[in-house]
Amino acid sequence: MSSYPIHTIESAPAQSKPVLQKLQQAFGLIPNIAATMAASPVLINGFIGLFERVHASSLTEPEIQTVLLTNAVTNASEWAVAFHTALGLNAGLRRADLEAIRHGGLPENARLAALSTLARTLIEKRGRLADDDRQRFVAAGFSAEQILEVVAVVAASTITNYTGSVTEPPLETQFGEFAWRAPTPTPMR
Repeated sequence: MSSYPIHTIESAPAQSKPVLQKLQQAFGLIPNIAATMAASPVLINGFIGLFERVHASSLTEPEIQTVLLTNAVTNASEWAVAFHTALGLNAGLRRADLEAIRHGGLPENARLAALSTLARTLIEKRGRLADDDRQRFVAAGFSAEQILEVVAVVAASTITNYTGSVTEPPLETQFGEFAWRAPTPTPMR
């Protein structure tokens, strides 16, 4: 149970209100995760700036959603997995590819698989890519510069994923069919 409020445009701190208004316009609702982020104008304003840049990159929306869903699964962010499954379907991704990612696998499409692999590798290796990681990504038809764009997507989604873990926002009803439960973590030694 979260101890963070689900802010509305009316209840949010003044510096968070413009971001919530943008999100309302973009999605037709204020995602609960953003509503919890609004408690910190620093967090939500930093997030929206990066979010806008990510969606203006050379990556297509299906490619961005592939990375965002991969990151949510890798970071075990239950809210974000449901949200990006819905957005991935809306962006035209195949349900089978989304299900593969949700279960720790890869999309069938080689280009999307390369994106998903790179995103997971960036998270798991803390950004320390090996030459063969880079080469596999470029061999799938991407540029070396697009690795940096994927870094930006990973950064944006890490903000969301970590916020979700900290604030535990409830999942909106419209995303309920995409609910996902993270595997039980292995205890740290």
